[in-house]
Amino acid sequence: MKKVAIVGCGGSGKSHLARALGEILDAPATHLDAAFYDDKWNALPMDKFADLQREMVSQPLWVIDGNYNSTLQIRLEACDTVVLMDVSTIAALYGIFSRQLRHGAGHKGNGVHNCLHWGVLTYVATYRRTMRPRVMAKIKEFAAGRADVVLLANRRQARRWLREVAAEQA
Repeated sequence: MKKVAIVGCGGSGKSHLARALGEILDAPATHLDAAFYDDKWNALPMDKFADLQREMVSQPLWVIDGNYNSTLQIRLEACDTVVLMDVSTIAALYGIFSRQLRHGAGHKGNGVHNCLHWGVLTYVATYRRTMRPRVMAKIKEFAAGRADVVLLANRRQARRWLREVAAEQA
């Protein structure tokens, strides 16, 4: 396991998993929100964002978390492992609200990027119905059969999987 793409709904625990997995693998963990947005929440143009990801995935070792469906193919074609944080809608909503309470708004420099507004709430509330099928289709098209695909349905499964990965790396 050297190149890992972590995807899933906002609030699912992608960034936490990426930080922990990066430590276990001694790999850089990149949070796509940090690459896409500046400190004033201005978005990087999509062509530059795609180029940045192509550069990232050309490296020999990486963990990248974030959905960004329009550029997901770049990561899926380059990874050896895909992790889908496939948590329930309630767990994801809890995740975004608890993160907001713990960290407040803004960029925190550790993968925590909070900008809680109606659009984010709607995205999280409808993710399993609207975005998840699109993400699953891309995983099937660009990664399945070539990369390991790990589905984690809750944070307990994520912690158990991290322990297993750590034991394999030891």
